[in-house]
Amino acid sequence: MGLLDGKVAVVTGAARGIGKAIALKFASEGADIAFTDLVINEAAEETVKELEAFGHKVKAYASNAADFEETHKVVETILADFGHIDVLVNNAGITKDGLMLRMSEAQWDAVLNVNLKSAFNFIHAVTPIMARQKGGSIINMSSVVGVSGNAGQCNYSASKAGMIGLAKSIAKEMGSRGIRANCIAPGFIISDMTAKLPEDVRKEWEKQIPLRRGGTPEEVAKVALFLASDLASYVSGQVVHVCGAMNC
Repeated sequence: MGLLDGKVAVVTGAARGIGKAIALKFASEGADIAFTDLVINEAAEETVKELEAFGHKVKAYASNAADFEETHKVVETILADFGHIDVLVNNAGITKDGLMLRMSEAQWDAVLNVNLKSAFNFIHAVTPIMARQKGGSIINMSSVVGVSGNAGQCNYSASKAGMIGLAKSIAKEMGSRGIRANCIAPGFIISDMTAKLPEDVRKEWEKQIPLRRGGTPEEVAKVALFLASDLASYVSGQVVHVCGAMNC
């Protein structure tokens, strides 16, 4: 018996990285998986194969999560394909870093649209479905910089802070319908993005972390599994830091 047997989970931006790790963890615990990405390329197709190995239904959808109408259409398609939606993980995100004085409007808009508006779009599309089902779990992927801020990332920090406020508000609005909403705030997670950092920069980051190492996507996925499952049946409106005590 898996923790998510019979559940359908939608994970945005899951072709790789943390989103992929979450999708794999959910599938290993019995969930059928619908995941989205901007394009379904070779990486996404490989993710589909890895997920299918668990023996559950899997389908990938090309979708611009920042587009309101496109998001509603893809959610309608997912509902038709899977029959119900029990878990939503808003994971899609980008960075376009720069100091405020040098940041362009385009940099600001791109990050806010992909990181924050996409979460609004998917929640707007999914909550009526979950309300009819009288239950569901929504998980927003925030960040420690959404809590503490970070120089050179005002757009990213603002988007991730917005994810927290959004989840807390949805928890209050939709709790009477049995819908829970929570946030995960990862810290320094080893990924394709951080792997490109020079070794001296990475080591400097690790010095700031009491556990003296970066986290893994799988460690984030374990927390997502908890929040998605009935183990967290009375947990809503919360922010769970997965950061090795960084910025705590």
